[in-house]
Amino acid sequence: MNETAPVHADATDPVSSTGHVVLLGATGTIGQAAFRALLKAGWRVTCLGRRPPAQCLMADPAVPGDRSAASTSETPVTRRAFVACNFESEQAVHKALQGLPPVDAIVSCMASRTGVAADAWAIDHQAHLNVLMAARQAGIGQFVLLSAICVQRPRLAFQQAKLAFEAALIDSGLNYSIVRPTAFFKSLTGQIDRVRAGKPYLVFGNGMLTACKPISDEDLAAYLVGCLSDPARHRRILPIGGPGPAITPLDQARHLFKELGQPLRVRSVPLGLLDTIIVLLATLGRVFPALAAKAELARIGRYYASESMLVWNDHQKCYDAQATPETGTDTLYDFQSRLLRGEVRVDRGDHAVF
Repeated sequence: MNETAPVHADATDPVSSTGHVVLLGATGTIGQAAFRALLKAGWRVTCLGRRPPAQCLMADPAVPGDRSAASTSETPVTRRAFVACNFESEQAVHKALQGLPPVDAIVSCMASRTGVAADAWAIDHQAHLNVLMAARQAGIGQFVLLSAICVQRPRLAFQQAKLAFEAALIDSGLNYSIVRPTAFFKSLTGQIDRVRAGKPYLVFGNGMLTACKPISDEDLAAYLVGCLSDPARHRRILPIGGPGPAITPLDQARHLFKELGQPLRVRSVPLGLLDTIIVLLATLGRVFPALAAKAELARIGRYYASESMLVWNDHQKCYDAQATPETGTDTLYDFQSRLLRGEVRVDRGDHAVF
């Protein structure tokens, strides 16, 4: 495939009246939801990446079968396309953008898969920086970035990498929106199978060390797309959660056992255990590099086990649920209930806590 040749689902679709967006990270679950939300909002979408998302190559179900009907339909019709791109090279990104019709904005849901240092600095920072530089050369004026709320208190490599690109984006002169979401549903569903198998729900400490306002893929995607047209979200860093209230791991355990009609069974895991594992892996990692990467993964797990995914109140030196904005209507508990009934499935991928 020609690196810059766009692949269209239907080249006869009329251009969107809303505008043209380039979407990064469309193969991930948030990226897929953002893709659907952009189409629903009437945007023309070109996915830029190493491989095409399957949905990008599907025919739009809203498009009538004949050309004349498509051009007169009252339903907004959006062209979807994919362009292969190597993000390791600014020149490659620039070449890919040059081959497109005029682009109004970049929306990035792209992120490193593991969060280890090499991966984070390559993707969360450098790949994004290459896109930013190419976007400026191409005259693209707006950039919506999906970041993470955990960068408020950075202790890990991937947080530093994300912050470094956030700073570059803010200084770029582009109209930016930096969205920092709280926990994702898929990150909090990993213990359903073990509980169904008769095992206790695992919590760190007393199960109330952390709290979050989980947000669904769909609600987050709608918020990201809204950043394109809402001036109140322009040139701002935007922490965002789903519908409240904030919930703890113990709250999640109680709901899960209630849904299953079983008595609550919880097992506490001491944080010190993670500390011991980190020290052991880091020590062995001096000899075996693969174990050094595992040590970083353990540090990431330790961070999420002890830090809330809420807005940090620097004045009071605590996480502040009341100060954490909310959006959408989907709740973790409703999603968990649908998951138990088999109505939805989840690909947890690299977003597992357990």
